[in-house]
Amino acid sequence: MAFDIGLAERTRKFLRNEPGVFERKMFGGQVFMLDGNLALGVYGEGLIVRVGRDAYEASLRRQGAGVFDFTGKPMRNWVVVDSSGLEDDAVFEDWVTTGLTFARSLPPRRGPDGEGR
Repeated sequence: MAFDIGLAERTRKFLRNEPGVFERKMFGGQVFMLDGNLALGVYGEGLIVRVGRDAYEASLRRQGAGVFDFTGKPMRNWVVVDSSGLEDDAVFEDWVTTGLTFARSLPPRRGPDGEGR
């Protein structure tokens, strides 16, 4: 599946000074990892955001947010946000920050070279 290159670039630009962030191709899109933990990504035309169990239901109620389901089984703790929920820069930045905040709550895993941190 192709992914929105413009949205990936917008995300990359926002994250450019964020320490510990690296990119990988995954889910047929581009994901952004923080200290080895998946935080968010671009899948198709949407932004996938790892929100965690506690914020999952509330996140689904936000404009443009929906269930992230690319295998036929919804991925709990993740939402996909379509373009209607990303038009405003402040809202986009809030979604990105949400993904980073959740990833930061996890123990570091691996860096982009596969080495532990």
